[in-house]
Amino acid sequence: MAKIAGRIADKESGEKIEARVQVISSGGVFLHPEDAILKVGNGLPFFYSDGDFAVDAPRGITQVLVERGTEYVPAQLSLDVPAHGTVAVDVEMERWSDLGDKGWHPGNTHIHYNQDEKRPDERLHLDPRVEDLRFTAISILTRRDFLYASNKYPPGVLTEFCSAHHHVECGEESRHNQQPWEIGYGHIMLLRIKEVVQPISRGLLVDDTDPDYPPLCYACDDAHRQGGIVIWCHNGIGMEAPVAAALGKLDAFNLFDPYWMDPEYDLWYAMLNCGFKLPASTGSDWFICSANRVYAYTGGAFAYADWMQALQGGRTFITNGPALFLSVDDRMPGETVPVEPGKELTVIVSWQSHYPIQRAEVIWNGKVIAAQQFREGSAEGRFKTSVKAQADGWIAARLASQFRDTFFQPVYAHTSPVYVVTGLRPVEQREAAAQFDTSIEQALAWVNRQGRFQNDKQRNEVVNLFRQGQAVYKGLSGGK
Repeated sequence: MAKIAGRIADKESGEKIEARVQVISSGGVFLHPEDAILKVGNGLPFFYSDGDFAVDAPRGITQVLVERGTEYVPAQLSLDVPAHGTVAVDVEMERWSDLGDKGWHPGNTHIHYNQDEKRPDERLHLDPRVEDLRFTAISILTRRDFLYASNKYPPGVLTEFCSAHHHVECGEESRHNQQPWEIGYGHIMLLRIKEVVQPISRGLLVDDTDPDYPPLCYACDDAHRQGGIVIWCHNGIGMEAPVAAALGKLDAFNLFDPYWMDPEYDLWYAMLNCGFKLPASTGSDWFICSANRVYAYTGGAFAYADWMQALQGGRTFITNGPALFLSVDDRMPGETVPVEPGKELTVIVSWQSHYPIQRAEVIWNGKVIAAQQFREGSAEGRFKTSVKAQADGWIAARLASQFRDTFFQPVYAHTSPVYVVTGLRPVEQREAAAQFDTSIEQALAWVNRQGRFQNDKQRNEVVNLFRQGQAVYKGLSGGK
C-alpha cells in the first residue's frame, strides 16, 4: 500500500487553500482519510481538505478530482500509484471567474446541521472556505426533541469562524407545518438577529398539543424590531407566504433551496406580478448539499453591511455555478425604470459558466419574451433584445441546462428583477391577485376548521391577519 500526499494551492497567489477532494482507486473505490469531514448530499463523493491531504491507496491508476466553490476550474489528475512509497501531488487551483473583482460576492443564506453531525465546529469552519463563500448563515431550528447540531450556536456573528474573507453568522428558521412533512403557514429565515425569536416552531413541530399560533408574521415583526431581515424559504410554499408578502413583512425570497427541481417559479412570479419587490436569494438547507448560492452586488470589496443592503435591495442573482448579468436601459436588478407607456426598453443579458448552459431567457411579467438556445452548450455569451413596456412590470433573466454539476444538479441561474413603472396596471396583476385571494380563502378554511388554538382570541388574530393580506389582493384584483 502506498500513500498519496497532496497540497492544494491557489495558482495565482500560491497560498494553500481549502477544497473538497475525491480520490478513486484503481479498483473504483472512494478513498478518504479516516477522520475526514465528508461531503453531504447527492452526487459524487468528496472529502474536505484544509489544503493538505493524505490517503492510503493501492497500486494502479488512481483518479483525483479537486473542487473549490463554483468559480475555480476543477483540477483532475491521473496518478500511477506504485505498490509502496509516497506520491507527492501539488494541485494548483485556477479561477475561471473572479466575480469579487466586479463587486459580486457569494453567500448561502440557509444552512443547518442535523442531529447526526458529530463535528459541527470543524464542518462550519470548512464549509465557507471549501465553498468559497463570503457570507454564510447557519440557523437554529426546532422539531420535537431532535437535537440539531447547529442549535449550539447563539444568534449573531460567529467570530470564531470568521476571517478577513469569510463572514459567518447564526440566524433562525421559524416554522409551522400542518403535519411533520406538510407545509402549513410555512418557513422563514431570520438573519442579522440579536436574540432568538420565540417560538422557533409552533404546532405539530413542537408536540401534538401545541397551538398553531402565533403566525409567522409576528416573528417577522420581532426580527425587524431587532434590525434583522426576513427571507421566505422554499419558494413560497406555505399558507402565510402571500399574507406576509402583501403586508410587507419579507425582505427576500429563497428559491430552489436546497435543490434545483423542475422550474418552480410560479409563486414568486405571481407575487412579483402583484407589484411586490422580492429579491431572489437561495441556500442549501441541510448542510452544503448543493452548490446553491446568491451573489449580491456591493460595487466593491466585500463588507457585511454592504452585502446585506445589496441583498435587501435586490442587487442579486442566484446560481449553482453560472454568473449571470442583466441590464434594462442601463439599470441593474433591484433598480426601477420609470418610462412612458409603450416605450421600448433595451435588455442585455450576459453570462459565464464553467458547466455549459443550454438556454438563456428574458422574462417579462413571468413570460419568456426572448431566448437563445445552445444544444451543445455555451460557456460564455451575450445577447440584446428589446421589450415594449405597455404597463407596469418586471424583467429578469434566467439560465438553464441539462449539464449537471458534481452534486448531480442541473446548472441554472436567475437574476432578481428590474422593475418597470409606467403608471398602468398590467393584466397579470389582476390574475395573480385573484389567485392569492383564492389561496388565502382556502387557508382560512383550514384555520377555522382544523387549526388548533388555545382560545378564540388566538384564532381570531390569525383570521384577522389573513383577512388583512386578502384585502390587499382583493384591491389589486378589482374584487370587493
